[in-house]
Amino acid sequence: MMSMFSRKKLTIGFGALFLFFLPLVALLTGEPYLISLGSRILIYALAAVSLDLLLGYSGMISLGHAAFVGIGAYVAGIFHFHSFEATPLFTSPFLFSGTENGLFVLPLAMLIAAFAALIIGALSLRTTGMHFIMITLAFAQMLYYFFVSLEKYGGDDGLSLYSRNSFPGLDLGNDLHFYYLCLGALCLFLFFTCRLVNSRFGLIIRGGGNNDRRAGSLGIHTNSYKLVTFMIAGGGAGLAGALLANQTEYVSPGLMHWTLSGELMVMVLLGGLGTLFGPVLGAAVFLLLEEGLAMYTEHWMVYMGPLLILAVIFAKRGLFGLLAGGNRKDG
Repeated sequence: MMSMFSRKKLTIGFGALFLFFLPLVALLTGEPYLISLGSRILIYALAAVSLDLLLGYSGMISLGHAAFVGIGAYVAGIFHFHSFEATPLFTSPFLFSGTENGLFVLPLAMLIAAFAALIIGALSLRTTGMHFIMITLAFAQMLYYFFVSLEKYGGDDGLSLYSRNSFPGLDLGNDLHFYYLCLGALCLFLFFTCRLVNSRFGLIIRGGGNNDRRAGSLGIHTNSYKLVTFMIAGGGAGLAGALLANQTEYVSPGLMHWTLSGELMVMVLLGGLGTLFGPVLGAAVFLLLEEGLAMYTEHWMVYMGPLLILAVIFAKRGLFGLLAGGNRKDG
């Protein structure tokens, strides 16, 4: 009988091969649209993995994770806007113009989203339980209405990008090149988070997530570790937002709405809470179901609901746990 560890490695390996060769299959079958859909799956998977750090490992249930996706997207959109209009972002004493250089914009989107997570997390972590859930939701909605009020950047109508960011050695206007950039970003983030959760730092956040009082009795101040985790998760979501802005070439305040946070949470629960790789599978299944059902009816959510309920009932450890076996929170 195949061991759980072998099943897990086989599942991850098969998934990696599928994602790597998906564009080739799309081109051979004459369905180039699958490349664009695949890029969308990879971007949402990146955001879902970052949320899994909070939900599955450190016990922080956040309904405001979409705020960081939206911040990352607006960083890309605002820099593109000022580059296209040839106007500075800031006036005197410093003149700082926009840019479309992906090597600058993507890391900056991560940093600004992580900084926003630092501020929001520092305030939110003063609460616990339902109060934490509600305060993260409140911050996200505050940011949503703030960007709705920015008429310079489109307000409620959003902001259009007329091209994607430039990147050395890649033509991001080419869907194939953009797909592999998204795949590379997801793989790097997964590698980083796997190392993180299996380190001493990861042991502490898992311990705090399971029993914060017991960790405190051992002299471990888990709040500082949780804040760093919150920042890392925010940075990952910011990168996903910047990539999403590039893919759709459009940014709107809707990216910060609580409904996106809810969708990301469903992806995490569907794939497998506290598994890191599970949210990738969850994002793929969720978006493929959405795409397939939307082809037949505009009321696709009516059919999606029962399917998700069945998945939760019969796959209590998520789809990844069903396929790979093993326990959650093992990285």
